Amino acid sequence: MKNHRYDRYIFMGVTAVLVIIAAISVVFLFLERKAVIQMGGKILSVLAPIIYGAILAFLLSPIYNAARNAAAGFLGRKKGKEAFINSVSKMVGTIASLIFLTVVIASLSKMIIPQIYMSIQGIVNTMPAYIQNIYNWLTELFANNPPLEETVLTIYQMAVEAVQSWAGESLIPNLQSLENLQNLEKIVGGVSNGVLNLFNLAKNLLIGLIVMIYLLNIKDLLTAQVKKIVYAFVPLKTANGIIDEFRYIHKVFSGFIIGKLIDSLIIGIICFILMKLFKMPFELLISVIIGVTNVIPFFGPFIGAVPSAILVFLISPKQCLYFIGLILVLQQFDGNILGPKILGNSTGVSSFWVLFSILFFGGMWGFVGMIVAVPITAVIFDLFSKLQNSFLRKKSLSVDTDDYMDLKKIDENDGTYLS
Repeated sequence: MKNHRYDRYIFMGVTAVLVIIAAISVVFLFLERKAVIQMGGKILSVLAPIIYGAILAFLLSPIYNAARNAAAGFLGRKKGKEAFINSVSKMVGTIASLIFLTVVIASLSKMIIPQIYMSIQGIVNTMPAYIQNIYNWLTELFANNPPLEETVLTIYQMAVEAVQSWAGESLIPNLQSLENLQNLEKIVGGVSNGVLNLFNLAKNLLIGLIVMIYLLNIKDLLTAQVKKIVYAFVPLKTANGIIDEFRYIHKVFSGFIIGKLIDSLIIGIICFILMKLFKMPFELLISVIIGVTNVIPFFGPFIGAVPSAILVFLISPKQCLYFIGLILVLQQFDGNILGPKILGNSTGVSSFWVLFSILFFGGMWGFVGMIVAVPITAVIFDLFSKLQNSFLRKKSLSVDTDDYMDLKKIDENDGTYLS
């Protein structure tokens, strides 16, 4: 007969060893945090091509899946030719993904980037005229209050000198270097704090493209292998829960990020059309700014609207007011109609936690953290909710939040909820 007492002692011993190992690891990470951070940066640098490829594969997977399924449906299901049909459909999906990626890159390179460069260069070249326009406007605005006029104009002159110095010493030289494809290594190195140079960036992007192709074609096999590992080493009930959770994670991330990219693209196009219709300046540059920053939930519209409004203000303060009104209408349309239509309730995170998550993850990981903040928070909430409900059910307590709204206590004898 099996002695369960020894099993208990073995379990307690293993638990104690794991706790000690975890404590030692935490202390080591704290004491050697600089070395750990440096090692982490080194690992990320080495894995950069894999990361680039995985991100591209994730973003292009809807294109790949649609093209592959369409090809498989067109070829039909013929007995004995399943392997051939599968190979051809994968090839079609890969080619469609590469064509889509090429079109996007070519459009940015041939159309948008030169126009943005010309807009910025035009702003800098005609800056004296813009400065004089604003100076005249401020003079007329404060004409009846000479002391305030003198103070405002002094501050304005100081700000103008700082902007002119930055533009002359930093912005224009870098733009010229970027346009002529000279000194690009220095620019890239500055952006990435010396981690990537021109050669490494080109190499990582090329390898990332190859990794993307491999991942798109083997993603179903990788998924099956991961499931096989989980079911092999984890109890069946727990394994089912893990698989369900990963399915939820994929749903949240793909639904939110890809949906947000589509939403931002549509908003950028609508912004361009409206600005063109109302004959506002820098329509392409501002539309790109609005579209890119719109990817960030909550803060995105404000982040994009502020520099855009300043650009319009340089041309005409009156048009700036019209532009602010246009952006407010556009963001209301996005927040109440377009966004919910595309994204739906893909995360289920309340407005407060959206704000909190963006501030927290944005502070930790910058721009990327702001983009992934909401889906990460949704996943954390889902895991915590399942764990919390599991404990409540073990205690035979309600999992409905409404039952706890006005609760004072729960009767220990019969479990009655007392308000």
